[in-house]
Amino acid sequence: MTTPVKTIAIVAGEASGDMLASMLMQAIKQAHPAVRFIGIGGPKMQAVGMEVLFPLEKLAVRGYVEVLRHYRAIVGIRNQLRKRFIAQKPDLFIGVDAPDFNLDLELALKSHGIPTVHYVSPSIWAWRGERISKIKQAVSHMLALFPFEAPLYEKAGVPVTYVGHPLADFMPEQPKRAEMREQMRILPKAAKVFALLPGSRQSEVRQLAETYIETAKLIWQQCPEAQFLVPLATRETRNIFEQVRWKLNAQELPMTLLFGHAHDAMIAADGVLVASGTATLEAALLKRPMVITYKMPALSWWMHKRKMYQRWVGLPNILAGRFIVPEILQDDATPQNLAQALLNLVNNKAAVEELQQTFTEMHHSLRQNTAQKAAAAILPLLVKDAG
Repeated sequence: MTTPVKTIAIVAGEASGDMLASMLMQAIKQAHPAVRFIGIGGPKMQAVGMEVLFPLEKLAVRGYVEVLRHYRAIVGIRNQLRKRFIAQKPDLFIGVDAPDFNLDLELALKSHGIPTVHYVSPSIWAWRGERISKIKQAVSHMLALFPFEAPLYEKAGVPVTYVGHPLADFMPEQPKRAEMREQMRILPKAAKVFALLPGSRQSEVRQLAETYIETAKLIWQQCPEAQFLVPLATRETRNIFEQVRWKLNAQELPMTLLFGHAHDAMIAADGVLVASGTATLEAALLKRPMVITYKMPALSWWMHKRKMYQRWVGLPNILAGRFIVPEILQDDATPQNLAQALLNLVNNKAAVEELQQTFTEMHHSLRQNTAQKAAAAILPLLVKDAG
């Protein structure tokens, strides 16, 4: 007898969600081949066979001001998805991150009997903790990436599974740095290499490109053998960065712009300057010394800061529960401060070795065979009603 095909609606809101979702989709297909996916996603999800209703870029905006600017378009997409999914009920809905978009959608779908999974806990431990009551109404099952998150949901009566972080499963515990530098033709071999990661969104690159380039100039003045690798996620973000580089007359900088290859750049680097976000965790799992920075429009920063519960914004510091890498944010994020922090860090051999040990312990705690564990938590919901 042929197994009936199950339909899973799935929505990811940015590049990191595209990766998480694609790995989960592959694990679900392995366990339950008779499944189709439909919703919003990027190239990695499409490669697994997803039918895309709207491109992921439509949702990839960040910060209060930026979201307000795109508010009508985003709400319009959510309304269209809600109507479609209520009319043509999928067997399950999975919201991948993007809580401001997905939780409202999950709330509506669950009220119509569609089981809902939210993959990647919203940062209720960092800000807007009041969301837990809405999450309880909206979510049939929460998948948490970090070990400290599950007890918060258990206490609130939300079904939850700690699944670890998928990056910890496939990223090497001991990256082959010398081989990567050789592969990337970095000469001389003794050169100090810095990876500069200004973010995956166009808005982030616009905010940070000038600061990053001026920081590189200062490092180069103090360290003439320095080389800079700048991985950029899309053609649009590369164009933005290139335009700023021309404006600052910085063509002479020994700077290589890459399409993607962020992990390669970090592996090859002595130090990483990274915009706050998932890339900070990637740098930690690759055991790289880093300085975390971020800038956003002043109003967005003011509103964001008012809602913060923790002293840290970077995932390595949050997971460690203390400052293990510098965070230099907003007005403090001057080229002078960033350059000095990076040089101080990479030139302190004892500090680098201690960081690498801490990051190795972090890697072990997050390695949980995440995609398979998440799929195992999800599959029972394909055959039962939402709770």
